[in-house]
Amino acid sequence: MLSHHEFATLLLLKDAPERIEPDRLELGALRDLQLIAIDPAAGLPGLRVTARGDAMLRAIARAC
Repeated sequence: MLSHHEFATLLLLKDAPERIEPDRLELGALRDLQLIAIDPAAGLPGLRVTARGDAMLRAIARAC
């Protein structure tokens, strides 16, 4: 289960990755859960939502 901070960070990364601070503590947990990945080719901050993270966001959207 994600904390509300982790969920908000995942949403922000999906919709506005340029607004993510790369030192956020939540990023480690999201990476460990394979919901985000580090993608150096993407530029700064070099983070992206994985297919698993995207599936989680879609599932939550359907439930709401």
